[in-house]
Amino acid sequence: MKTVYTDALVIGGGLAGLRVAIACRQRGLDTLVLSLVPAKRSHSAAAQGGMQASLANARKGEGDSEDIHFLDTVRGSDWGCDQQVARLFTHVAPKAVREAAAWGVPWTRIRAGKRKVIINARQEELEEPAGAHGLINARDFGGTRKWRTCYTADGTGHAMLYTMDNQAIGLGIPVHERQEALALIHDGERCHGAVVRDLITGELYACIARTTTVATGGYGRLWAVSTNAIICEGTGQGIALETGLAVLGNPEAVQFHPTAIVPAGILTTEGCRGDGGVLRDVDGLRFMPDYEPEKKELASRDVVSRRMTEHIRSGKGVPSPYGPHLWLDITQLGRAHIEKNLREVQEICQHFLGIDPAVDWIPVRPTQHYSMGGIRTDVRGESPTLKGLFSVGEAACWDLHGFNRLGGNSLAETVVAGMVVGEHVADASLAAPGPDARLAQTFVEREAAAIDALLAREDGENVFALRHEMEQIMMDKVGIFRHDATLGEAVAALEALLERSRRLCVRDKRRHANPELVAALRLPRMLKVALCVAAGARARTESRGAHAREDFPQRNDRDWLSRTLARWPSADATRPELQYEALDVMAMELPPGYRGYGPDNAIAPPDTRRRQQALADQPVDQPLPDALPAKYRPANQRRPGAQ
Repeated sequence: MKTVYTDALVIGGGLAGLRVAIACRQRGLDTLVLSLVPAKRSHSAAAQGGMQASLANARKGEGDSEDIHFLDTVRGSDWGCDQQVARLFTHVAPKAVREAAAWGVPWTRIRAGKRKVIINARQEELEEPAGAHGLINARDFGGTRKWRTCYTADGTGHAMLYTMDNQAIGLGIPVHERQEALALIHDGERCHGAVVRDLITGELYACIARTTTVATGGYGRLWAVSTNAIICEGTGQGIALETGLAVLGNPEAVQFHPTAIVPAGILTTEGCRGDGGVLRDVDGLRFMPDYEPEKKELASRDVVSRRMTEHIRSGKGVPSPYGPHLWLDITQLGRAHIEKNLREVQEICQHFLGIDPAVDWIPVRPTQHYSMGGIRTDVRGESPTLKGLFSVGEAACWDLHGFNRLGGNSLAETVVAGMVVGEHVADASLAAPGPDARLAQTFVEREAAAIDALLAREDGENVFALRHEMEQIMMDKVGIFRHDATLGEAVAALEALLERSRRLCVRDKRRHANPELVAALRLPRMLKVALCVAAGARARTESRGAHAREDFPQRNDRDWLSRTLARWPSADATRPELQYEALDVMAMELPPGYRGYGPDNAIAPPDTRRRQQALADQPVDQPLPDALPAKYRPANQRRPGAQ
């Protein structure tokens, strides 16, 4: 049996995984990254609009601070996030932006003097102060009170990923491409690495490590149409779930982005609306001010997606062979702005739609986009139930986003969590026990036997047919609006698919370079994650953030101010066990309140008034969490006169 030894194993070569690997390597640890694709092709490259950090450089960002960013993040999460994590995150975000600049990210910079911008569909003139000239600029994004989304045109993720990968190369961190982790090696208490399959040769081997970090992204490809890359299939969450020890937090918290193009589902960045774009219906009417008079197109993503869906349901969608859609109009921004700041959007429109967004409206509708849920971790990024297992980025439920993520907070989370969690991974790697090769061999033999049995089967189910059924179930029954009846149908149908997936038969019997075998190995894990999403959504009888129950439209803080924990009980189980982790109102820096959209119909928990009164009687400065490493504790500097 081939065995690879390392101190810190990182599964996933995107921004979050690379940043953890860099933190470990900087501490002198032997570090290894496994990636399904070349690192520079990871899904992080698709992030367009920018990352949030309260630099307060630009005129419309003046007065911004970690406190305001924190409040926006908690409200955006619909009070579902871990406020300790949110506080830590908003403190480190400015440091992450500046570190990225020092490493070579070409952030768009401020030019002093007057400039024209589009705000609320009207052209206005801003004057940037001389003292801000050359500093990192920011654009407007939904759900925020300040312009704080730092950007590089609309290729921010691309620029950051290339810079991060170059740093990893400079540090000599090996990134093994076309490698897939099939199972986590563990002894019932601690994770000791992973069973890995070479996607080219088909070889199985053990990668034994003192710590294992899952940074594999989200699970968007459970749905038929998603903005996610095709590698975002939830397999990282799936292998964690199959341990029976690690749990998924808030799997039902799934965000639909308002503006994916029709029919391809490719994202057009929130920067389009942040820069002044508007949404129009079949009559050319700008409809969002009718629903959200204050924030309009720049309400939180979950709110805009629901309003768009409601407007389509009312008969105001634009008919098309692919179903009704709405229009995104950025023509008023002008060709010069689009070609400079929205270049990727322009190219997407040209290549996939055959239109010019400087003169044509873009057909869009809400599409699955982001997984707020993931492998449950503590504030240090470690699984509370399987020591030595860490998770970071979209693969994790850290839990920064709660039930709705603000645009720009995910790209920021990849590097902020990578910086912070990476230090804890390094600490754990230095203190962890040595390897157990015999344990690893047991897990490799188990996976090899499963592959042998799959290839030996001569009759059974077609993996691609089952996957198509799963994708349609998730799209039709576990979407933007949810209801007990359809969720119940989804759970039953997914359970049936999981049973059928145990009889998969692959026609191509090769062990090497075999996409059908890859799909057959992944599908059962994908179905388990899908069942966690659907079962969690059915059990949560309230509406919170992106989880919108039509039969339970109120946010119910009295009964549901809690985090879902989904565990897979046994190998032959057909659905997850659900438990709940209560959020302590009396420990909250910002107790539950009105989010700012629609009617204030939330059912308050009994402790809210008591906590509000306690904070009013004796306001306290919330200390930074103990989990924040000392190197990131110093205060953030801001431009003089910007406060």
